[in-house]
Formats: sequence, C-alpha cells, structure tokens
Amino acid sequence: MSSIKQLADRIIRDAVRNQATDIHIIPRKKDTLIQLRMGNRLVPRLYLPKEECDRLISHFKFTALMDIGERRRPQSGAFSFIVDGDAIGLRLSTLPANSSESLVIRILPQQKQIPFYQLSLFPSITRKLLALLKHAHGLIIFTGPTGSGKTTTLYSLLNETSHLFNRNVITLEDPIEKDADSVLQVQVNEKAGVSYAAGLKAILRHDPDIIMVGEIRDAETAKIAVRAALTGHLVLSTMHTRDAKGAIYRLIEFGVNWLEVEQTLVAVTAQRLVELTCPFCEEECSPYCFSYGRWKRASVFEILHGRALSSVMRRANGEDFEASYRTLKEMIKKGIALGYIKESEYDRWVYDDESLEMEG
Repeated sequence: MSSIKQLADRIIRDAVRNQATDIHIIPRKKDTLIQLRMGNRLVPRLYLPKEECDRLISHFKFTALMDIGERRRPQSGAFSFIVDGDAIGLRLSTLPANSSESLVIRILPQQKQIPFYQLSLFPSITRKLLALLKHAHGLIIFTGPTGSGKTTTLYSLLNETSHLFNRNVITLEDPIEKDADSVLQVQVNEKAGVSYAAGLKAILRHDPDIIMVGEIRDAETAKIAVRAALTGHLVLSTMHTRDAKGAIYRLIEFGVNWLEVEQTLVAVTAQRLVELTCPFCEEECSPYCFSYGRWKRASVFEILHGRALSSVMRRANGEDFEASYRTLKEMIKKGIALGYIKESEYDRWVYDDESLEMEG
C-alpha cells in the first residue's frame, strides 16, 4: 500500500472517529493544512509538506473518478469508504486556488439514519413534520443554508412515511447522498441526459406516490415540480432561502404561475442546525468531546402551513395581511431559555435579522 493511500485513509478515519462533518485540505505557500469541521468550528488537525498536497489531492480525485489532469476548473465527485465496519459516503469538491487546488470532503455516514422522533429539538415540531406527509398531493419545500440538515430531515421523513403509509417513494438527487433501501433513488447525470427536469419527467411515468427532488435550482425544475404536485403527487424538495417565506418569492422569480403556487404549496419549513449546551464543558467543547458519539447539535424549524401560509402568500401577492407563526428567532430563544441551546447560537443565526430591522 502506497504511503499516500495510507495517509489518505488515516485522514478519513481520523475525521470519522472524531465526528467531523467535513475535511478541508488547504494548500499554502510553505505547507499544507488539514482541518476538520467539528460543530461550528474548523480545527487544525495536520500539517503536511507542500509537495505532498498535490499527490494527496490527486489520489482523492482518482478514487472519486474525477479528472486528475484538470486543475483549472472546479470538479466534484463521490466515493464510499469503510471505517470500523460501517459505510461512509464521501462527497468531494475541488476549487482552483492561488497556489494549488483546494479540496473539501463532506462526510456522509450511511448507517446513521436519525429516527424521526429526533429530527427536531422540540417533539411538537417533529409531529407536525410527519403530519405534513399525510397529504396525498402538493408541494412541501425545505429551506436552509448548506449543512443545516435538510437532506437528513428529508431521508428520515421519507423512510418513516414509506413504512407507515406504504407509499412508493422516488428520489432525484445530485449526488445521491445516502443509500436508502426503502426508496427508489435516481442519480442526476447531465452527461447521460438525466437532468433534474428530464429525470422528473421520467419519474412521473413510474407511478410514484411521493417524489423527492434534491434541490429546486432553476426555473425548469421549479415548473415541473409544481406540475407534478398538480397531477396528484406529493413533491418534497429543498431551496436555499433565508427563511420560509423566501421560498414563495423564489418560486415566483422562477416564473411559476401564482395560481399554481397557491394550488400546490402545502408547507414551507426553514431549518437551522444549532449547537446544544454541553453538560460537561462550560463553554467551548474540546475537540475530544466530539469523539464520544453524543449528539452535539439539533435542528430547530420554522414551519409555514395552514392559515399562516395562506396569510404569507396573500401578503406576497400584495395584499395587506399579517401572518402569525413561530419564527426561527423565537424557536432559538425558546431553546436558550430552556437551557438546551448555547446563547452564542442566537448571535450566529439571528444577529443579521436584527441589524437589518434596525437599518430599516
């Protein structure tokens, strides 16, 4: 076994055993920095000689079936790895930097399916999420920043609904992040002609009850997802918006007819992954604390459905309506007041909202 392969395997095992979510390989002028994302922090883990950086990144690119000769443009790839008998999915992303390529590896544990009752910090929200999936047709959108747990939430809900309601669930993803035996998974492949839009059209002919679209990222995908919901399917998807109501405006920006949005949209959620108060560490947790296997973070949700959703939609359509619902800010404040969430999480997720309000 080559020394570079041994080094690569050691880096992955170290990250997985320390409950890291990402591995950052950063080239610098004199050396190479390996960092792990643990919770909300990047922790320096290893320093390598500069000459080993290119060889290490080339090894990862080759394993992920990426073009090792192309260093001038960003690339993405994926492969699986076995750590302590468990399958781990790895999603790779390269980015041309000033001195060399930078590589980030997202770690996606395949065996850790979060039980649906642990989806939210508050059990009442978990019950609402599961109740939304009882709808026979419509569109449900999950919003939040990258890494906020949207995909994990979707997989847990789909796994639960496939067992409870015996429905045919088909997913369309780019890439497939977690293997799930309870659903039929389709990989987006632009080179083979399987785009989000083309894949959705094909899935509609495959007798699905629930369709999960990895992300609505363009007008064509948005319009087909809405039409799929109109034809009697329950469609679940994600968007990158700041809050729940932002998804409504984004659909309109994509050119979806307002009447179709009104007819199909069942609910919109906004999700944040917050760091929990540690019972052992007074302030910041030590990196060793993450390796104990305890849950360090949990999700909080803002849910728009029913009357609140109708009010927000009418306001988005220019009518003078006030919507009353529990916002993300209120949910985070509640968690802090109960002692579940660190106070620093309020500044991290809510500060921008308050500063904008003050500017207004």
